[in-house]
Amino acid sequence: MAKLLNIDLLEQLLVIAMALSVITCALMQKIKGLYKTNKHIGLHSFIINVLGSIAFCITFTNVDIINSLWVGLFAFVGADSIYKALDSKLQSYSDIVKKKEPIRIDRGDSA
Repeated sequence: MAKLLNIDLLEQLLVIAMALSVITCALMQKIKGLYKTNKHIGLHSFIINVLGSIAFCITFTNVDIINSLWVGLFAFVGADSIYKALDSKLQSYSDIVKKKEPIRIDRGDSA
């Protein structure tokens, strides 16, 4: 059996990443002035997001290390944008099963 996408977990990780991205964005704004060039800011932002996600998830959530790395990636990419894009498009498997209705075919028999 194929493993389905765990929408609830994805949503939880994105919410955590949104909180983390606010913190890391503010931190990057504070330390950006310390750099002489903007050459490596993207790399440093990624590293801060990943390390920050591990510390944040271990301290404030019960998310494991692997999922905390995903939180760091989502925070780096932009969790709020991902969440808004996926919010209306994805449904949990239980919601899909609940909404499953029989398919009705209108044969158009006009006699």
